[in-house]
Amino acid sequence: MTTKKKRTPHSQNDRWVVVAADSVVETPKKDDSDPTFIRLRNPSTGNAASLYLLGSGDVQLYEVKAFNEDFHSWFIGQTVQRDGRLLYVTPMDPLFLLLPYLIKAGKEGKFQPVDQVMMDEDFPACTRLLSCIRSQASLHHVAEEKEVGSVKFQRYSQERTMEWLKKKVHRTVKILRKSNISVGEGVKSTTYVRVKQESETQEEDYLRYAHGLISEYISEDLSKALLKHLQLPELSSPKEVEPPSKKRKLTDKPLEAGEDYTKFNSSDFSRKPPKKMSAAQKTLAKVDKTGMKSMSAFFSPKGKAEKK
Repeated sequence: MTTKKKRTPHSQNDRWVVVAADSVVETPKKDDSDPTFIRLRNPSTGNAASLYLLGSGDVQLYEVKAFNEDFHSWFIGQTVQRDGRLLYVTPMDPLFLLLPYLIKAGKEGKFQPVDQVMMDEDFPACTRLLSCIRSQASLHHVAEEKEVGSVKFQRYSQERTMEWLKKKVHRTVKILRKSNISVGEGVKSTTYVRVKQESETQEEDYLRYAHGLISEYISEDLSKALLKHLQLPELSSPKEVEPPSKKRKLTDKPLEAGEDYTKFNSSDFSRKPPKKMSAAQKTLAKVDKTGMKSMSAFFSPKGKAEKK
């Protein structure tokens, strides 16, 4: 699907090329309820804005990722679209974006209407998430609720949130196993080739991997708390168990070598056994080199001119 967007009042209409499921646009429409791109606060950092897509009727939230390469464009019909990015969207649980607001309001220790909690001057579109959450009736997974008259009040619950995140982790583990995705120490290099037998893969490997995936959508404090809730001890080198998506991000910069090949010094090569010399090399070695300049002398910088 493609969608038009306007960059500035003086620019021409451009298009984004988006890969999306038919369900994104086939949901029964209401007035002013077409799929809309919005920017919301990133749930893991709390500061940077990220791009999301609200489906028709604001009943489903989608995460937007971009594959970008420099100096690319799209040919659409008889036109050339200068924005050469390829966007693709995947369903996302809106509770991840609600959590930072609930946690902040929960520090007051009182019940509040969720409409009052979801107020953000920098990202006013966040109030539209409430339509997704109400349509899915999922708020009780992360908050305590009570009703006074016809008004409902909520308060953040750490216990409920940990159980909800734990279920997310275990559900992710099932998908990883079903998809036959290799994880853990048995995966080597950037090709992620398994060098261990499947029977050697422990449940802990999958739990840590799934925890890393879920941690991309929650704060660092929640990630640590979830690790304890899963009864997984912290590792001294957490980078070894991070999922590939945390090690390699989509970027518009060219990929560079993963290793620094300049780190080898002469002592590394001195340990190698000497190579056998050919007949020509042996003959050249016997030549008298007295008075000859070395090869490096022809490439060294010239000396300063002598003063008269």
